[in-house]
Amino acid sequence: MEKPLPVAVVLLLLLTLILFSAVDSATAFVALRSSSVTGLCAHLIDPAGYPCSEHSTQTEDGYLLGLQRVSSPAGILKGARGPPVLLLHGLFMAGDAWFMDSPNESLGFILADCGFDVWVGNVRGTRWSYGHVSLSEKDKEFWDWSWQELALFDLAEMLRYVKNITNSKVFVVGHSQGTIMSFAAFTQPDIVNMVEAAALLCPISYLDHVTAPFVLRIVHMRLDQVIIALGIHQLNFKSDIGTSIVDMICDGLVDCSDFLTSITGTNCCFNSSRIDFYLEYEPHPSSSKNLNHLFQMIRKGTFAKYDYGILKNLKEYGQLKPPKFDLSHIPKSLPLWMGYGGNDALADVADVEHTLKELESKPELLYIEDYGHIDFLLSVKAKEDVYDNMVEFFRSFSKFNSV
Repeated sequence: MEKPLPVAVVLLLLLTLILFSAVDSATAFVALRSSSVTGLCAHLIDPAGYPCSEHSTQTEDGYLLGLQRVSSPAGILKGARGPPVLLLHGLFMAGDAWFMDSPNESLGFILADCGFDVWVGNVRGTRWSYGHVSLSEKDKEFWDWSWQELALFDLAEMLRYVKNITNSKVFVVGHSQGTIMSFAAFTQPDIVNMVEAAALLCPISYLDHVTAPFVLRIVHMRLDQVIIALGIHQLNFKSDIGTSIVDMICDGLVDCSDFLTSITGTNCCFNSSRIDFYLEYEPHPSSSKNLNHLFQMIRKGTFAKYDYGILKNLKEYGQLKPPKFDLSHIPKSLPLWMGYGGNDALADVADVEHTLKELESKPELLYIEDYGHIDFLLSVKAKEDVYDNMVEFFRSFSKFNSV
């Protein structure tokens, strides 16, 4: 039986590969960007028979975000739109994640059929957004962000844009990283005041009980820090280098025979026969800094701004340690709904309970014992298991009883 490669040898090989990754990642990103000219509407939503329009808005720091507005065919015929709901995707995903399956299984279509005015968010760097006003994707500065900026700039701007067009406060739905963004943003009065209520799937504000073997292994290897030290700023797993990194970690270090399970936990109910289709769209690029920030959460057990180290923390924040996002600052009056699962290796039950203890409010909860991290997005039973309950929560607001 072949012995696994020592970690030191793997890291040496990894360093060699990464040295050649910058050009490879940039080339792959340009290929993705050129294929997105027609937009998400034309790729997944229009073909399903749902009216869809493309929108763009600029963040305070110059990123051009793509949004899509989706309605049901019946709603358009009636000439009326329901209350707006903004969908926030997870890490290495984009707005397409809400439309991966049939209209009676995908949350984006389901909300439209229920009469909601569906807005699909796409954070900076993903396939369905539009770059930056002055920076190229090849510039390291383009990738100088983490979920902190996604919360305080991207989510804030998406909410402003939707609220200005609809003249209404906005419902928010987040999954995974979308919930991290939401929790952080909701601690800010100027942002949370634009939100009517939020439904959070696989809610994350703490990550110190993560059990995913693949994730824990690369945290232990400090792969995030190695990549940043080598000046690699973009993470693109559709590039050759991204594929090589995954193959190397799985070769003797982690049993990746079921790769998805090694990252997310056991998923009971998603249609594995559609993985090849899902991989036509996922994963999307993210930044090395974003991964590093997430791994800081795992290592430190905190929900805080990015840790630059003592000297730069003093410069950026005026203090030795990065400021925490205080969940008790989320208004008690903000209605929250959370769905989480017993098999989720990323949004672990212990960490969800930690979040709940720090909130001033008492969210409505939906716990499903056999659901993993991806089930809340792609389960073939998600409509009856999860989404019907979520829609009932949104419909409980008297001003929207007509939906």
